[in-house]
Amino acid sequence: MTKAELINEVLKTKGIPEMSKKATGEVVDAVFSVLSKAIKKEHRFVYPGFGTFSVRKRKARMGRNPQTGEQIKISASKTVTFKPAPQFKKVL
Repeated sequence: MTKAELINEVLKTKGIPEMSKKATGEVVDAVFSVLSKAIKKEHRFVYPGFGTFSVRKRKARMGRNPQTGEQIKISASKTVTFKPAPQFKKVL
């Protein structure tokens, strides 16, 4: 699903008659902005019935360049993981 498709679905599902596509897009942008700030600040975001986003640390490790076969060092990093709530998993 693209951002435009998400905006259209939000309008269809919970559209307020006087709300434009542009305003709905701004609301969607605001939600994702708040979500990313919360994950960055608290390292976790829980939405009941949907799931949990959390920050996971990856250790540094050795990898291999697939083209040359040469070993390379992959530095430590952080990533965001998602664990779906049991209710959400049931509907999949």
